[in-house]
Amino acid sequence: MTAIPIAETIASLMPRAQAELTELVAFRSVADPALFPRSECEDAANWVAGALRDEGFQDVALLDTPDGTQSVYGFLPGPAGAPTVLLYAHYDVQPPLDEDAWLSPPFELTERNGRWYGRGAADCKGGFIMHLLALRALKAGGGVPVSVKVIAEGSEEQGTGGLERYAEAHPELLAADAVVIGDTGNFRVGLPTVTATLRGMTMLRVQLDTLEGNLHSGQFGGAAPDALAALIRVLDSLRAADGSTTVDGLAADASWAGLQYPEVEFRQDAKVLDGVALIGTGTVADRIWARPAVTVIGIDCPPVVGATPSVQASARAQVSLRVPPGTDAAEATKLLTAHLEAHTPWGARVSVEQVGQGQPFRADTSSPAYTSMAEAMRIAYPGEEMQSAGMGGSIPLCNTLATLYPEAEILLIGLSEPEAQIHAVNESVSPEELERLSVAEAHFLVNYARSKQS
Repeated sequence: MTAIPIAETIASLMPRAQAELTELVAFRSVADPALFPRSECEDAANWVAGALRDEGFQDVALLDTPDGTQSVYGFLPGPAGAPTVLLYAHYDVQPPLDEDAWLSPPFELTERNGRWYGRGAADCKGGFIMHLLALRALKAGGGVPVSVKVIAEGSEEQGTGGLERYAEAHPELLAADAVVIGDTGNFRVGLPTVTATLRGMTMLRVQLDTLEGNLHSGQFGGAAPDALAALIRVLDSLRAADGSTTVDGLAADASWAGLQYPEVEFRQDAKVLDGVALIGTGTVADRIWARPAVTVIGIDCPPVVGATPSVQASARAQVSLRVPPGTDAAEATKLLTAHLEAHTPWGARVSVEQVGQGQPFRADTSSPAYTSMAEAMRIAYPGEEMQSAGMGGSIPLCNTLATLYPEAEILLIGLSEPEAQIHAVNESVSPEELERLSVAEAHFLVNYARSKQS
């Protein structure tokens, strides 16, 4: 099959892709039953399973994983002796945050200014559609030249490890010669990029208690220990004056040697307000790809509206720590826990609960699969060479797969370029990127099958 038929076929399939992504985005598949009904994830899983069956996949199953969610699996047999490629995406999404801040409803795919907006459009429901487009193009041109396994995870955004534990208990299920993780993104729209490293993650909840109950701040304030004030001091201890992450015993001075991220571009991508400085030291790439980064992602305390003049008896926060390759996430969890306990003031009672963890990952970019992908990217992005970059986010399954299948070649591509604003309001996907990456994935499967025959 030549370049033109694949590209033309995928171009003709884009209206169908938009319609299908509209259906998939409509499911409020946040894997947290405290926010949305579990049925939303179940309905999304059934939609994914139906799409795989429609494409001729066998053994399609909804896998009940140990964290109480479902991952969807299917197998498409290829020619005899062909290699097996595992294609990964996830159908669960982040919460929409402030729905009033969205310019269009978060669970209605909306076309605006040449992009498609909706929660999960890029991360990572669009990634599943990308896989479908690539396979459909190959089928239209004569057949898929490899055996394909697809796994669509149901709790990636929660970091609860359900699919990792399931894979460890069923090691034969996801075995493959190559793995394409469709959950990262190009460094910039139009610049083909594979992700070489991922930071790992640990997530902790810390609670401080100082009193049996809240007290009147006029009668007791000034002597009664304020749990919220104590929590603020603990959280402040996690950063140096310049904003660098400072967890006792955790190294934070590594450097990134690859593709660099110019500060002016980062400020634009991050939408940093004029006059506000970036935090940390070193290059931007050092800070977001090679070093740990702590983020306070939530605090339980009284809201400003309706606040009363009270000394708080209890306060709680959720803390995320991203850890770079070379740092063990379990060790980072221990160090962060010890830091929170050691920096708690005034003898406040402190409890720390771990709610998520994932190891960092480093890909072998010298593997034959990367050569096949580079060739495919040249076709999909004429005039551009494939770049390798880091990614500050985490995909815990990568390390599990690397451990279970040490010979497998793992590649990371996807739709989450900076303009996509994943995890934020007004998430979107570039349909041009969806089309080009689908072309690239289709050619990769052709190239990879050929490389295994030689």
